[in-house]
Formats: sequence, structure tokens, C-alpha cells
Amino acid sequence: MKIALNRLFPCLRLVALGTTLLFGLPGIAAAHEGHDHDHADHEHGSGVMTTRESSVVLPLPPADEDVFHFVIYGDRTGGVPEGLKVLEQAVVDTNLLDPDLVMTVGDLVQGYNDTDEWMPQMREFQAVMNGLTSKWFPVAGNHDVYWRGQGPAPQGQHEANYEEHFGPLWYSFQHKNAGFIVLFSDEGNPETNKKGFSSGELQNMSEKQLAFLDSALKELENAEHVFVFLHHPRWIGGGYEGSNWQAVHEKLAGAGNVSAVFAGHIHHMRYDGKKDGIDYYALATTGGHLSAEIPDAGYLHHLNMVTVRKDRISVAAIPIGAVIDPQQFTPEFLAEVSNARRIRPVQTSDDLILNADGTCSGEVVMTIKNGSENDVDITLMNAPSSQREGWQSTLDHQHFQIAKGEEKEVTFTISRSPGLIETVSIPAVRMEIDHLSETARVRLPDVVAPLRITPGQVPADYFAGDADRCLLVKNENSAIAVNSDQIQLPDGPMTLEAWVRPTDNTGYRGLLAKTESSEFAIFSDEGVPEFTIHLNGKYVTASAKDPMIVDQWTHVAGVFDGESVKIFVNGELAGSKTAAKRGENGETPKRKQNKLPLFIGADPNPRGQPTRPVRAMIDEVRLSKAAVYSEDFTPASRHKPEAETVLLMHLDRTTGPFVLDHSGSASHGLMGSASRLVESPAKP
Repeated sequence: MKIALNRLFPCLRLVALGTTLLFGLPGIAAAHEGHDHDHADHEHGSGVMTTRESSVVLPLPPADEDVFHFVIYGDRTGGVPEGLKVLEQAVVDTNLLDPDLVMTVGDLVQGYNDTDEWMPQMREFQAVMNGLTSKWFPVAGNHDVYWRGQGPAPQGQHEANYEEHFGPLWYSFQHKNAGFIVLFSDEGNPETNKKGFSSGELQNMSEKQLAFLDSALKELENAEHVFVFLHHPRWIGGGYEGSNWQAVHEKLAGAGNVSAVFAGHIHHMRYDGKKDGIDYYALATTGGHLSAEIPDAGYLHHLNMVTVRKDRISVAAIPIGAVIDPQQFTPEFLAEVSNARRIRPVQTSDDLILNADGTCSGEVVMTIKNGSENDVDITLMNAPSSQREGWQSTLDHQHFQIAKGEEKEVTFTISRSPGLIETVSIPAVRMEIDHLSETARVRLPDVVAPLRITPGQVPADYFAGDADRCLLVKNENSAIAVNSDQIQLPDGPMTLEAWVRPTDNTGYRGLLAKTESSEFAIFSDEGVPEFTIHLNGKYVTASAKDPMIVDQWTHVAGVFDGESVKIFVNGELAGSKTAAKRGENGETPKRKQNKLPLFIGADPNPRGQPTRPVRAMIDEVRLSKAAVYSEDFTPASRHKPEAETVLLMHLDRTTGPFVLDHSGSASHGLMGSASRLVESPAKP
């Protein structure tokens, strides 16, 4: 052979065995002889150092157990050209796992060609594999040795090329407490020079190879484990009927220390259980062709990770690309991703008008600005809800990339046919977004952006009639959102109030809230109401002393009069806190404002989504730009709009997905997907 064996396998030594060559490491197995693996019982605490007292004994693992790991790759060939990309990713994954060595199970090159085509394929494969930080060991498959071309095939077809550039067709070696044997399952018929795996007579191992196997097993008889590798899983029968695999298996079983056999070729994972104490595994692919991508059924690109211990082995399949380098998550990288997560499609066109007959139509312009430090990949489409309830949209799946600092406008039309307004849902767009950094493509959570729709002319009898309903809040999707631009509340005195009938007092929950390091809210802290407002850079909170009674109406009012923050419960002052003056001249404390919605029944998070929902009935929500209450009062069961009223929600009826405001602001609130207006129990 012309191959430079020391270059390909610098960790191996050559051992003469008759006319064969047996590869191996220096007598590792002998080094294990005479080792005593029994461990004396440790006294409690002798192996674990702590400054705490505990009665729990933490047993340590055996200190002298010789454990190592190796990785196995499946077939590379038969797949699309991108298969080499899969192999490259496998190398990246493997280097992170840092095994002692890497094995293959054959089909390294596409093959089925002549030497001129075979050579660049060989170099291409080796160039990728040489990126491994571990040593790797080849196994010959049919793609690696079958020759196709003009004229008769060379004797052995591509066997000579393989042995010159990859390594011996069969060999063995030792590593730590284990032996490794590589067999060749495509000898074919040397007399006719035919090779194939569809005829039993071409699937036998020669007497020469069987003699090598006997010698290798003898050399490795003191190893704690022996692993065997070949390309064709001949033990599965079927098309392999007629081969002499049973004779091979009997030799392996007779050795008594063969733990597992690994093969490939079939391009899906298969485990045939233990036979005479030997585990039989077939790997799928590491870049090869998949007849289907069904990972849960074993049709996937993967590598196998084998852990070897003195008394056992374990085998785990890891999908290619699933191994993550924790060092990539630097503060800079996380900041880039955080910035990309703030990207939102924003409706920059006018609000659409929803008419009383359920019709709606207009042109929508969505603007997406990339304020992150990297490009982003965007797909914009209709959210599923937009395809129901009679909505039609010209927006299809639009895919585009936005460079850092740039923005993209997407224009489409939307319309709705006449129908019951009560069944109208708010249409939305969904944005899929990938953050493109220099080292990774990160798929971020999808963003759903409801379109801005405003109710048209209010029915004349909307606030009239005998309906007495209230909002039932069970979760965050039950809350009602009033957009910030619907609330014209100036800085200065204010009052926020509502009737509340809790169904559960546990937790810290939002009753009426617009807070996010700013603004104001009424919270329920284990049922105890509190009013908080952000003044002069910090929250000032007035808390009641007693919890609300479950299944009983309670009127709660939070008041800021310009100097102090107060909370009234059922018309009685229940708590008060003085707010610090602002500046040297003692100006009125200033409220920090935000653009988040006011939620009835929840608290907004930084993205304006409801969180910490209360579990209660809520009724008669009123927001005023004045300190309505300065002393004890008798709460009204139904409020009236006054000159100072900014928002008044009776929560008695809806128009489509909206509840309407009875104040002069003529605002509206948007129902959540689970919002329900139910019959209101009588108030005191």
C-alpha cells in the first residue's frame, strides 16, 4: 500500500498478524489488569466540602472509572449537494462534544464513477473531515468502491483508490478499555470483479477477511468492550439473504466481549436489539439522501454518541445542528437578538372603519423598521384569524430581507362583506422573523399585529336599555385593552375607579393597569386593593388593609389630588401616601407617561400584552382627570359621564369586538379573545 498510515492515523501502531495488518494502540487492556474497582464506604462529608450542616449524604462517582466517548457518522452520499453542508455542521457539533475519536459507517463519497471523478470527491470529503479536532476512522461502503466508467473496471474497482487515500479495507485498533474492528462488506467476487448487494453470492466475507477477524478478536480478548463497524447491516436479512453473516456473528458472539455492531446503508435508524449479548444498530444519514424527513421515525441527519464505561455502554442519537455552543451567547450577541425582538410591523395608514352592518374596507400600509445591528429575514402574511369571519385580504406570503437601519413598507387591501357585527373578529398580520448574525441564523418568535380598526357610527341605543352586564375575567385573554391614544389624560390630578367582584384573591394581579415603570394602576395583592402612580421617577402607592371578599362587589377608587395618593374602598378612605414635591419651587409631582394600553382586568407587559390577570367580575370602569373624591362617599352603582370624565365603560354590551366609551372622548376598548360580558349580580 502507498498510503501514509502514520499521517492518517498518527495515534495507531501496526501489529503484524500473519499476512494481515492489525491496527492498535499500546496494550491498554493489559494496563487494566489487576485494578481493584471496589470502593470503601466514605464517611459522611469526607468527599464533599461545605460550610453547611446537612444530613444528606452526597455520594461521589467512582474516581478511577475509565470513561470515554466516541462519535459515529452515518452515510454521506446519495443526498443533494447540500449534504456536505450537513457534514460540515456535523463536524462543528462533534468538536463541541469533543469525543476521543470519530467512526464512520461508509459511503463517504458519491462514487459510482471513474478515478478522475472519484478523486475530487475524496478530497472534498477529507477536507471537511479534517476539520475535526478528534481523529477519525473510515469504513468502506458501496459508493466508495463501486466503479462505473468506460471500458472494464480495474481489479477491485475503487478498492486501490480507497486504500491509497482513506485506509485499509479492514483493520482494528485499541483505545483505552475498548477495541474497534472495521470490516469490509463489499468484497464482491474477486474472480469476476463483480460487486453488488442484491445478490447473496456477492455479499460474503472472504476467508482472508474472516481470518483477520479471528486475529483481531484474539488481539482484543482482554478489552472490556469491542465495537464492530461495517457498511451493510447484513443481520437484517431481506436482500442480504445468502451472505455468510451468521458465521461472522458466531465469531463475534464467541469472543464474549463484543458489545455492539454499527452499520449504515439503509438511511434510517434501526435497532435490532441484543443478539447473544451484542447490540445491533443501523444509522441513518449524516448528509446522505433521506427518503423522507421523519425525525421521530429515525429518518434524519444525525450522529451517534457512544459513552463507554467499564461495565456498560450507552448510545444516543443527536440530530445534526442540535449541539449548541454556549460560548456564542455573549452579551453582545444577546443584545443584538434583544434589539431584533423589538421589530414590529406597524400600521402607518389610517384606521379602518367597521360599519354597523359589519362591512369594512380600505388600504393598509404596514411599516417594518429594522433598528437592530444586523439584517433580518421577514415573511409577512395574514394571521389565521384574518381568514375567517368574512375578511378578504390581498396580502399573501411576502418574503423579504431588511438591512440594518432600513425599513420596508408593505401595502395591501382588506375588506369584509356585510354580516352580523357581533361575530366580527379583528384581522391581523403575522410576521415571521429571522435574525441574521455573522455566526448564526436565529428564528425569533412570530409577531402577530392586529390591524387598527375603529367602530363607525355608534348605535343610538347603545347606552340605553335595561342591560346590566359586567366583564368576567378568567385569564389574560379575558382582559379588555384601551389603546393609549384613546385615553386623553393630562398630567395632574386623576381618579381611577371600578366595581370589582373577585372570584379568587390569590396572587398579585392587575385590576385596572397601565403600568410599566410609569403611569398608574389598581392592583390586587392577595385580594388587598392598592392604587399606585409613577411620580417624580418612582411609584407612590396607597394600600388598603383588608382583602376584598370573594363573590361580593367592592367599589375601589384610586385618587391623586396633586399632593397625595389615596385609595377608597366602598367609599371609605382605606390608605393614603404623600407624594414628594418636584423641584426647588415645590411644583406638583409629575406623572411619567407611556404609550401602552390600559387593561381592564390585567397589567401590560413591555410589549403591550396582558399579564397578571385578575380573576373577577369588573363593572363601571371610570377614569377622570380630577380628584373626584376627597372624603368618604357612597359609591354609585352606575356612573354618569361628567365634564372631567376621560373614560367610562359600562361593560353592558358590545359592537363587534369593541366596548364603547360613554364619556365625551367617544373612545373604545378592544375585547380579548376570551372576553365575556355576563349578567351582573346586583350591587349593594
